[in-house]
Amino acid sequence: MIRFEQVSKRYPGGNQALSGVSFEIEAGSLVFLTGHSGAGKSTLLRLVMMLERPTHGQVLIDGQSLNHMPDKQAPSVRREIGMIFQDHKLLFDKTVGDNVALPLLIAGLRYREIRKRVRAALDKVGLLEKEKAWPLALSGGEQQRVGIARAMVAMPPMLLADEPTGNLDPDLSWELFGLFRELSEAGVTVLIASHDLSLVKRMGARVLVLSDGVLIDDIPARSGGAAF
Repeated sequence: MIRFEQVSKRYPGGNQALSGVSFEIEAGSLVFLTGHSGAGKSTLLRLVMMLERPTHGQVLIDGQSLNHMPDKQAPSVRREIGMIFQDHKLLFDKTVGDNVALPLLIAGLRYREIRKRVRAALDKVGLLEKEKAWPLALSGGEQQRVGIARAMVAMPPMLLADEPTGNLDPDLSWELFGLFRELSEAGVTVLIASHDLSLVKRMGARVLVLSDGVLIDDIPARSGGAAF
């Protein structure tokens, strides 16, 4: 599903964000990406999203190299990926339901289909009763779950999350990680950048460890994973 072959990324000014990173993630896997601040986690996710291009090496999704793909094809790649951010990036002048519906509106789906998918996504994250609420009326954990619903409403085969629990307490973080596991068990490929090592270890999933842009460890999933 995702494959990096000796990928390096150097930004203008000389900052070496990644150096010779190689790994492969199978479809339907749940994988965590850890490392200190500045280790290269966000850069790696941006390469998958085609928000950046590698300086060297190959980035492939489903066997297709992204390196030389024209910029005009980037939106088609991104439509196959749901992205979850630490700061939610919700529109506070729109209701919860309208926030979740946004990717479907952009895709041009009919109103009846949009409403059905929005309600299903909100139900999945336990917020169906908040469909007509305003984001500012929600807690931080609820806002993050709205972000997850918006990322999954178009039913993408892949979800990327950049520090999705950075502003949440341990109980809410554990709850969200459990939701990510459920999504992977349903066949979605989930890659999560997180610095919360204690929670990551509890999950028992595969962990890629970055340090100064270098992949220093690839810890396999524990048999059976975590218990919820």
